[in-house]
Amino acid sequence: EIYYAIKMGWKFPFRKSFMIPFLILLVLEGVPLLHLEFAIGQRLRKGSVGVWRSINPYLVGVGIASMLVSFMVGMYYNTIIAWVLWYFFNSFQDPLPWSQCPINENRTGFVSECERSSPVDYFWYRKTLNTTPVIEDSGGLQWWIVLCLFCAWTLLWVCCLRGIETTGKAVYVTSTLPYLVLTIFLIRGLTLKGSVSGIKFLFTPDLDELLNPSTWLDAGAQVFYSFSLAFGGLISFSSYNSVHNNCEQDAVIISIINGLTSIYAAIVIYSIIGFRATERFDDCLDGNILTLMNTFDLPEGNITESNYDSFLQHLNSTAPVIFQELQLKTCDMQTFLSQGVEGTGLAFIVFTEAITKMPFSPLWSVLFFIMLFCLGLSTMFGSVEGVVAPLQDLNILPKRWPKEVYTGLVCFVSFGLAIIFAQGSGEYWLALFDSFAGSIPLLIIAFCEMMAVAYIYGIDRFNDDIKFMIGHKPNFFWQATWRLVSPLIVLLIFLFYFVTTISKELTYIAWDPLSEDFPALETKSYPDWIYVIIFILAGVPALVIPAVALFRLIRKLSGMTSAYYAGFTLEIAVIGNGRNIKYVLI
Repeated sequence: EIYYAIKMGWKFPFRKSFMIPFLILLVLEGVPLLHLEFAIGQRLRKGSVGVWRSINPYLVGVGIASMLVSFMVGMYYNTIIAWVLWYFFNSFQDPLPWSQCPINENRTGFVSECERSSPVDYFWYRKTLNTTPVIEDSGGLQWWIVLCLFCAWTLLWVCCLRGIETTGKAVYVTSTLPYLVLTIFLIRGLTLKGSVSGIKFLFTPDLDELLNPSTWLDAGAQVFYSFSLAFGGLISFSSYNSVHNNCEQDAVIISIINGLTSIYAAIVIYSIIGFRATERFDDCLDGNILTLMNTFDLPEGNITESNYDSFLQHLNSTAPVIFQELQLKTCDMQTFLSQGVEGTGLAFIVFTEAITKMPFSPLWSVLFFIMLFCLGLSTMFGSVEGVVAPLQDLNILPKRWPKEVYTGLVCFVSFGLAIIFAQGSGEYWLALFDSFAGSIPLLIIAFCEMMAVAYIYGIDRFNDDIKFMIGHKPNFFWQATWRLVSPLIVLLIFLFYFVTTISKELTYIAWDPLSEDFPALETKSYPDWIYVIIFILAGVPALVIPAVALFRLIRKLSGMTSAYYAGFTLEIAVIGNGRNIKYVLI
């Protein structure tokens, strides 16, 4: 019953001090909302739309908003799985295709763009994405990504064919295999030079990061991703549980496993990042030492890592002009540890580069991308359920259609719309979806869920329901977080983020192969029309909640009624099962 939620978010934003707000919000925000969604779904025996409609018809918009977010997040999340498949297929080569630059067309040397950047950057930005320099330039469809995208959605549909029964069995593999692979990588990572430096960097607090509202928003968003909160999938899945299943125990166990897994995964990742940063630091230092030795005609071994800093200080104080003309690279270990450790940069650049430095690199590459595929697939189960169950509750499509048809239709439509991510500008669009579709709406939905249960459904009634299901009422921790702490935290994060965002210009990171010095990542401003897209991604799901409530109120005030048979619509919420059944007439 609980294995479907035991997964770790591979898109975890591994950066300095992120672990502190993540763990705080996991306890004060994630655990209470997880228990709430488990309990309300298990008690009312419905999907996300049906649950909120049973509590109050004016809350149907909460379920619809969850469905829209699940749909949009699923679209881009499965695109990442498509990229993983592309790298997985390319991993069966020795040497790996991103370990060295390809020969140019004249066969006189290597491709210039690759030489001026790096093999891993070139394979990612040119061979995989064929990235355009700006989001306005679509760059056309990349057929290899389209094929991988089709494979990803087809595999997902096959795994979901028989609904919760098949999904539950599949998750035993997709959620346990990554632990085995992570352990293998941890053992290997700890044997690499510089791994300890990376782990120390992870657990060293940074006050500036902790005071940044974006850090807390990202931490809150990651809590939602890790638990699949506010997507509607958890409510749908929990409705299949026995009515007397101990949902409180499930929530606590899953939270502990989730938190420990995140820490464990971070240690594994930062052992590899520490190795990569040490390699870059050593290369930078060796290059500067070679420049100094050639400039001053010094014998080999005269400048070493131990006396490098003192030599530079002496040179800068005695001959500052010569020091400036040398234009030595800045070799800072902290900077190297901070570079490229989030999102796609983590999976497809940082880790792939580290893998090329390992013996038997194709084997490590295959294992790594199998792990990512399993993690992504287990996450997508909840996203698809978060769309299919509300569609059935809303009766938009014919009731006689089996669930397999609903699932196939969702996957087909999602694949068609996700083609936008298979363009040359696809990564920019994916980053846009990730920033706005999967963060702000989730906070608003979560806030509405907690307020609806605590103050509309009634916290005393909810406590009685939990006592009926598990034998005792929730303790003080649950009461305090549901009533005040969790809603307040969500509201504060949203307000701080909103104020911070509107006070600055929105930008995105673009790969510019035409840069004068070398192909580089550059910060560029979004075009004006992109704000319409942002409103659709973040504003529409949020505004659906009050819009549906207003629509129902207008219908009620204007005397409009929908009629079946005798001209009246009766909505009945069935609560309980077996001989203990209550019918609530709405």
